[in-house]
Amino acid sequence: MKKWLTAMGAGALLVMGACSTESPVSEGTDSDNGDADENFTVGFSVSTLNNPFFVTLEEGAATKSKELGLELITVDAQDDNAKQISDVEDLIQRGVDLILVNPTDSSSVTAAIEAANAANIPVITVDRGADSGEVVTHIASDNIAGGELAGELLVELVGEDAMVAELEGIPGSSAARERGEGFNNIADGSLDVVAKQTANFDRAEGLTVMENILQGNSDITGVFAHNDEMALGALEAVESAGRDDIVVVGFDATVDAVAAVDADRMAGTVAQQPTVIGYEALEAANSVLNGEEVDDFIPVDLELIRK
Repeated sequence: MKKWLTAMGAGALLVMGACSTESPVSEGTDSDNGDADENFTVGFSVSTLNNPFFVTLEEGAATKSKELGLELITVDAQDDNAKQISDVEDLIQRGVDLILVNPTDSSSVTAAIEAANAANIPVITVDRGADSGEVVTHIASDNIAGGELAGELLVELVGEDAMVAELEGIPGSSAARERGEGFNNIADGSLDVVAKQTANFDRAEGLTVMENILQGNSDITGVFAHNDEMALGALEAVESAGRDDIVVVGFDATVDAVAAVDADRMAGTVAQQPTVIGYEALEAANSVLNGEEVDDFIPVDLELIRK
């Protein structure tokens, strides 16, 4: 019997009004040696495939789908809330057996989840949660714990009461809320967060936002960015300003960020395991489709990457 969970405030799904824009779609095929009892089809709505982290996550899901004999249909929301709703509605019309959702925003995606609920299609949230709607399970790293790891590293490197900046992710996303919460659990009373601004998980925005922060806060000595794309943008701004005294800490452990850590350019990054998250998502989907119970939350371990 399937075990259902009503998603609470830990989520982050952003979906607003329907959109008729068609989605880029990639489809996996059944594997001859898969172990699924039936030929099930799983739809996967990804927040964006313009971010290396989510590309790796989707690749992990695609690999596992072939191993399990599940057909996987992936649609790219392109960080557009309305498009994600439209994408999910399209997956429902296509008659998929289960939907995986990596929300653009935790609140707005509710409409998409409720549409799937009404169609009796089970939903699993991946990496980011949903504020409401019924989901079978949520698969993600502990973003609060990851934010705390980043905060502890920054305190260690810049010292108590140092002035630092925080680059926040997409407002309304669970990842931004939870990583920020974890970081500020450590920063409160230990660091002076003099600037806090969103750069929407985007590298180019991270560069621009960091340039502006440096102009008004020349005394900062550290930066925590909610993801590596923003951290790498901030790093470019810091290096362009000749500020080699500013340490930058990111989140996700993307290939570019780990290379920057190895080169002593970035101080560290919190490593999620996007491939494993993708694997776990398909394993959970397979279990649900075959009538097995799954836990309400399936955690994936984190690790701090530093020189």
